[in-house]
This record gives sequence, C-alpha cells and structure tokens, in this order.
Amino acid sequence: MSRRLLATLAAAVLVAASLTACGGSDDPGGSGKTLTYWASNQGGSLEADKKILQPELDRFAQQTGIKVTVEVVPWSDLLNRLLTAATSGQGPDVVNIGNTWSASLQATGALVEFDDATLDRIGGRERFVPAALAAAGAPGKPPAAVPLYSLAYALYYNRKAFADAGITAPPTTWEQVADVGRRLTGNGRWGLAVEGANPSENAHHAFTFSQQYGGEWFDSAGKPTFDTPQNVAAVKRYVDLMAVDRIVNPSNAEYAQNQSVSDFANGRAAMLLWQAAGANLTSQNMAADAYGVAPVPFLAAPPPGGKKVNSMVAGINIAVFKHTRNRDAALDFVTFMTSDAAQVTLNRAYGSLPPVTSVADDPAFAAGEQTVLRETLATTAAPLPQVPDESTFETLVGTAIKELFADAARGRPVTEESVRQKLGTAQQQMR
Repeated sequence: MSRRLLATLAAAVLVAASLTACGGSDDPGGSGKTLTYWASNQGGSLEADKKILQPELDRFAQQTGIKVTVEVVPWSDLLNRLLTAATSGQGPDVVNIGNTWSASLQATGALVEFDDATLDRIGGRERFVPAALAAAGAPGKPPAAVPLYSLAYALYYNRKAFADAGITAPPTTWEQVADVGRRLTGNGRWGLAVEGANPSENAHHAFTFSQQYGGEWFDSAGKPTFDTPQNVAAVKRYVDLMAVDRIVNPSNAEYAQNQSVSDFANGRAAMLLWQAAGANLTSQNMAADAYGVAPVPFLAAPPPGGKKVNSMVAGINIAVFKHTRNRDAALDFVTFMTSDAAQVTLNRAYGSLPPVTSVADDPAFAAGEQTVLRETLATTAAPLPQVPDESTFETLVGTAIKELFADAARGRPVTEESVRQKLGTAQQQMR
C-alpha cells in the first residue's frame, strides 16, 4: 500500500466523528435488527435513488424483519467516507463501492471477504458473471465484495441536433467526435459535455484513452507508470476536447455532480460519455427516442501497441464491513440485493445490467442502450488494474486532469510538457 494511501487512512481517523451512522444495532422498537446501508448515487439525484431503493428495502424488511436505513452518498464523497469508515471501525454495515476500488478497500482489511463458504451463503460463486466477480478484489484473493450492477461507458447523442446538422450517424473515431462536435457547437449548445472536476470520471477516461494509445498505468510489479509518452498522449487527447477542439464548454471544468448529464438532457450539449445514462435522462424528462446510444469511439489510426478498448469494466459492488455487529443480517441483505427479483427491479430502474447469471439474459435488458453496454462489456472493455493503489491512482491522476481542464478553461495552453509534469507529480505522490 502506498504511503499516500496510508496517510489518507490515518487522516480519516480524524474525521471519523463526522460519520452520521455507526454499525448496525438491535432495533429496540421492532422485532428484528437494523442495518445501515450506504448506497452509491446511481440515478438522477439522491432523492431519486431513495425512491427507487425504498420499496426493495421495505420488501426485505417484510421478508426478514430486518430494517435497513439507507443513505445515498454522492460519488464526490463516497471514497473518502469509505476510507474513514474502514479506518475508524465506525460506519455502515453494508456499502456500495465502485468496483475499481475493490482491491484498494480490500487492502485495508476492513471488508468481509467472500471466501467459498461465504459465497455459498449468498448463492455460490457460479451465481455471478465471472468477469464481474473478477472486479471484486485483488487477483488470487477471495473477493472483498460481490457485483450488484454491471456498467460500461457509451456515447449518447441527441438525435434532433444530429439531424438538424445533417449528421447521419454517430462518430466512431475521436477525430470524428472533434469534427462533429464543432458542427454541433453554437447558439448556446456545445458538442460534448464532460465532468472535468470529477477525479474518478477523469481517471476512467484516462485509462481508456491510454489503452487505445498502448499505455499502462502500472507495470507488472504494480509500480506506477503515469508519465509515459503513451499516457501523456492519452490524457492530452482527452483534455484537448476542450483545450484544442473547443467542443466542450469551459464551465465543464467545474462539473463533478452529474451536471454534464443535465446539460445533455436539456439540450445544452449534443453528446455525452456516460455509464447507463438512460434512467438519469428519463428522470430529467428527456424522452427515450430523443437520443441514440453508440459505442465509445476509438482512435482512427492507433499507434503500435494500441488496444481496441473503449471502456473500463464498470460496475457497482456491494460489501460488508467487518465491524458490523449483525454479520448474518448483513449477508442476508446481500443475498436479497443479488436475488433474481431485486436484480431485475434495480438494474431495470438504473439502466444497468445484472451481473448474476440467472437473469443476465432477461428480456428487461434487451433495449438498445443495454445492448450497447452488453456488447461493450463482452468485447471491448478492460478492467482497471486491481492493485491496492488503484483508488489512489484515480484520485491523483483524476485530480491532475481536473487541473488540466481548469487550465484549458482559463485559456492556458495544455501542452505535452504540462501534461507530463502533472502526471509526473502524481506519480511522485504515489511513492
């Protein structure tokens, strides 16, 4: 584990008192137990998630007598709060985690590991899609979580804006994205919306672009390789969507709370890169036939070593903290959340794909958006490195890109050298 992550964990103890929930306890007013659950923000707002989740939590309470108190945590806060809970031993019983954080959180030793016996307790290893379960912990170790929602990135495009501009098909290369984006920019609308101030979002795109340029963020020994020529080119290509192509509104340099989705839903942007945006767009009154969904583009002429990867293997896992005083009840809740009925209900509501084999082919997930996501996951997605420092990579590289977007928004040049310096500084902070 890097000194940076150790320092983050140590600092987390100092803010442990700010936690609003502690491990589950006996429910003095009811017949069963009470669990606390931190859910990640999957829908258009925190309130929308609560409305989606509460009927399932009520159904679980009716079946088991176990009450679940849920808090939906914004992505901007979730990792820090998880690290705080891991360090302090105070926090929820059950949590949602981004699947890319699995190995990092596993390295803290704070999560219940799903060895064969524990997996059997919730339905068995064979219940989960192998690729999804592989993103639930470090290679060679029992998973530290199990998959809940499977996701991938896609390109969303406004059908009317494309038709009005005489564009007959979505772009398939980044060069086409720049060209089409320029044609779509003007009169209060921009070609593409991004979340420039969201470190995790930035890191995900940095990983994908790096794969297309033939780069890696860690070597075979798990050491960071942030400032390689391939990674520099990859990050510059992404930031250049604002800095050079000028198809991204400079205000996007401050976006970190799904504002890019709102811009797309409200016609202020003609394209969007997102994971399963459909439910979010519906909640913002954008009709399903108003947009199309296509695979994320590739480089037109990839360099030697470039890979045909256009998404990270995205998804949400569900985990149990070891500090829970109701381990059996927590595992009962995990079993319920990964049951066929809950998987169909929740993944349909969020537009994601169920990572359990028994409902993976359910007709509820045959719509165009899910078809694109499923094809991407099956053919052109790659997992982020499952190393203990992965979450630190997301924070450091994602923040470096946030700073580069801020430079672009201010009109400062984003050069190969400035990108190399930012990534080099991030790499030094890993040591």
